[in-house]
Amino acid sequence: MKPFKSLLLAGLVLASAAANAAVLKTDPARSSVAAVFKQMNVPVEAPFRTFTAQIDYDAAKPAASKASVEINTASFDIGDAMYNKEVAKKEWFNSAQFPKATFVSTAIAPAGAGKLNVSGKLTLKGKSANVTFPLTVKAEGGKQVFEGQLPIKRLAFNIGEGEWKDTSMVADEVVIKFRITAAP
Repeated sequence: MKPFKSLLLAGLVLASAAANAAVLKTDPARSSVAAVFKQMNVPVEAPFRTFTAQIDYDAAKPAASKASVEINTASFDIGDAMYNKEVAKKEWFNSAQFPKATFVSTAIAPAGAGKLNVSGKLTLKGKSANVTFPLTVKAEGGKQVFEGQLPIKRLAFNIGEGEWKDTSMVADEVVIKFRITAAP
């Protein structure tokens, strides 16, 4: 009978540990990912309409947390069907060959109350780069809200080839701005 009790106790401990590893379900209606850039020195903010985020977050152990985001590059909505078709072409996102942009965290570190520093690999148009950015996390209506901004240089990812390398038309600096709302 003792081995059965030990096995039962071990099972309960594992079940309890799994319950604390909070894989969160993203609320797409309350989440957003957008690119902010300047076109002819005019600020533009355009959303990606289709993306998924998987967040495994434990507020008590943020360093054990993980996150990944996958963005459908053809879902970039600059506000006009003709322009949306243009940015999906080879010179920009090349969505036919590279339909997804991804971010996978490699480290998440506490950085003060409600703040985290996130490091990981960003892959866009077949190019990968290690990135680090600050993130805020707060509870809101029973959900966790993760907000942040990741500055990148578009030319480092070959976004804007040929004549579009000219940064006087579209600036090299782009900020990926996001708000992910999720709950267990």
